[in-house]
Amino acid sequence: MEVTGYCPCKQCCAWKRNWLGRPVYASGSLRGERKKVGQTASGAMADVGTIAADTSLYPFGTIMYIPGYGYGRVEDRGGAIQGQRLDLFFKKHKQAEAWGRVTTNVAVWLPAGAQQTAALPTQ
Repeated sequence: MEVTGYCPCKQCCAWKRNWLGRPVYASGSLRGERKKVGQTASGAMADVGTIAADTSLYPFGTIMYIPGYGYGRVEDRGGAIQGQRLDLFFKKHKQAEAWGRVTTNVAVWLPAGAQQTAALPTQ
């Protein structure tokens, strides 16, 4: 899988402050609406171990092991995160940048009752 990093900053999470100084979505269908910085698409607050993935392939709650990062849980998604791509949460932007873009094998444990909806590449 192709694995990148992200953090809660404006650059990584597409938010800005409105004229009242409140964080709002900077783009997309929610543009201009209030945003709770650090809250994931699943409603959980992002922390180390939070993974953004294509939830049509890996539903919320999927556990993954990424070499060099460790274990994490799918709790988020993003517009650019489609197919066999993951985005790993880091607390600081410099940490996310240092991770860069890595292609690696990832161990995946789907939540009980979840079905894999697309074939995974075999290696």
